[in-house]
Amino acid sequence: MSLPLMYLTRKECFSACHRLHSPFLSEEANRQVYGKCNNPNGHGHNYTVEVTVRGPVDPKTGMVMNITDLKQYMDQTIMKKLDHLNLDKDVPYFKNLPSTTENVAFFIWDALKLVMAKPELLYEVKIHETDKNSVVYRGQKFDASNHYHDHNSDHHHQNNDHQNAAAGMSSDSDS
Repeated sequence: MSLPLMYLTRKECFSACHRLHSPFLSEEANRQVYGKCNNPNGHGHNYTVEVTVRGPVDPKTGMVMNITDLKQYMDQTIMKKLDHLNLDKDVPYFKNLPSTTENVAFFIWDALKLVMAKPELLYEVKIHETDKNSVVYRGQKFDASNHYHDHNSDHHHQNNDHQNAAAGMSSDSDS
């Protein structure tokens, strides 16, 4: 029996501050790469995170996943770990890693995978850093042969819509 494949998305907002600064770059290089976002005093964002799960609709419940469960997973991995914190000082993950929106998306993806009862349902983490900038992560990895590996399925494909995010381009400015 073939079941409908559905996408279920929940949205949450959190506020956090950070400074874009890489321990792998000189002070001058950090200023050049990150510009005003490298301000030693940091800056803040009101992030909006959309988490999408994908799966068959259970014929008994009529759901891909109980939205209450998704809300709890997001509360546990986003609100309790990131909201109203300094990402660089309060979140150990970012101690030696620039707290770009790309890295925040990866952090959330990994945290969700650890707490979800069915982590294989996780399809996408999308973070809106500003009204103009967003990052999408779908669990894909980029290797030296320039192929994207989709870890949500058994096939490989290239996702041209999100090459900038996968290539690690920073999206932390309004430009």
